[in-house]
Amino acid sequence: MSPPAEHAPAPVSASARRITQLALPALVVLAAEPLYVLVDTAVVGHLGPVPLAAVAVGGTVMSLAVWFGTLMAYGTTGRAARRYGGGDRTAAVAEGVQASWLALATGLLLVLVVQLVAEPLGRALAGDPTAAEAAAGWLRIAVLGAPGLLLAAAGNGWMRGVQETRRPLWFILGANVLSAILCPLLVYPGGLGLTGSAIANVTAQTVAGGLFLLAIIRERAPLRPLPPVIVNQLVLGRDLLIRGGAFQVCWLSATAVAARFGVASVGAHQIALQLWFFAALALDAVAIAAQSLVGAALGASDEASARDVARRVTIAGAVAGVAFAVLAGAGAGVIPSLFTGDQAVRDQAAVVWPWFVGLLPFAGVVYALDGVLIGAGDVGFLRNLTIAAALLGFLPAIWLAYAFSWGLGGVWAGLGLFTLVRFVGIVHRWRSARWAVLGVTR
Repeated sequence: MSPPAEHAPAPVSASARRITQLALPALVVLAAEPLYVLVDTAVVGHLGPVPLAAVAVGGTVMSLAVWFGTLMAYGTTGRAARRYGGGDRTAAVAEGVQASWLALATGLLLVLVVQLVAEPLGRALAGDPTAAEAAAGWLRIAVLGAPGLLLAAAGNGWMRGVQETRRPLWFILGANVLSAILCPLLVYPGGLGLTGSAIANVTAQTVAGGLFLLAIIRERAPLRPLPPVIVNQLVLGRDLLIRGGAFQVCWLSATAVAARFGVASVGAHQIALQLWFFAALALDAVAIAAQSLVGAALGASDEASARDVARRVTIAGAVAGVAFAVLAGAGAGVIPSLFTGDQAVRDQAAVVWPWFVGLLPFAGVVYALDGVLIGAGDVGFLRNLTIAAALLGFLPAIWLAYAFSWGLGGVWAGLGLFTLVRFVGIVHRWRSARWAVLGVTR
């Protein structure tokens, strides 16, 4: 007797066409938020080096919310994809409901904490008192978008898990286009300056979160919070949380060290780092497809398809990384000028640029295989690898850069070591058989 249709294993296609069908909408979703941040950086950068430094410091703190969002999206994708691959779409959506409750609670907690600690954070991260005060003011407004940002992340997670990428595309794209229009209008004609940037940021995140919330309500799944399930999600996501913590320590430390070299240095670091994040998330589009397809294949006990996806994703990541490096290298004399008219900031950007370009091909492979292992639930390995890369590569290099006044070149040498340690470790793991565990749970 055959199982009910709802619980029949979902067919898994590892074809290049299917990967592309999932990756292209994910690319738009992934690129929308950092693209808005780049627009915001360009708009604020023309206000002067102090507002640019304020956004650099405040944006680094706000990346904590993005970190929690990444945890929720990636963790939810893997869990939902395995259940979807096993033929139970209802259970996949239920993972999204509980993730949404977790997102809302975490977002509200972040709002409260940041209101209390904005000023000391600004002073700790900014070397200039004026920039520290401006960063605290920007941050108090911008953090109001955290609940919406996290709801959108949870929504993206379960929708990717059931291989639905079209609605997330329109939700995120529409909200960020609205905000990209509002930002320059509020900053300049509206006369709000740096405050207008923060208001536009909150608008995008709140609209996006509301759209994803409406989508899950329309699924007509039970909406009651289930604390045991939420706690289980937290336990299952602990490795992603620790891994994300290692990233945050690195980014916060890098910004703090760059700020000690002056306003021009931290401004240039902000430009390069946001471009790095943009490239990384764009490269992650194929990794999102890998999370969904690898999770579904393993949930359906189809190891051959999971390995085929991993192989195709690795090739695609390498090609995409080289393409980004070529574009960034060709634009070395033009791109920094789009974000600032200050010559000192542009001079510092020239120091960073060779590191930025040279690391992109390696990053393409690393981010692609991150997606494979997250989809497989092999996040314990990723946790250990990231901690090792941070402790043995990034952190020693940037604090030595501070101690010996090596400037931004030393900070970005640390980023290089961080990337290369992860590259070696993750390629070795991919070639082994230990990540491919079959079944609806790992």
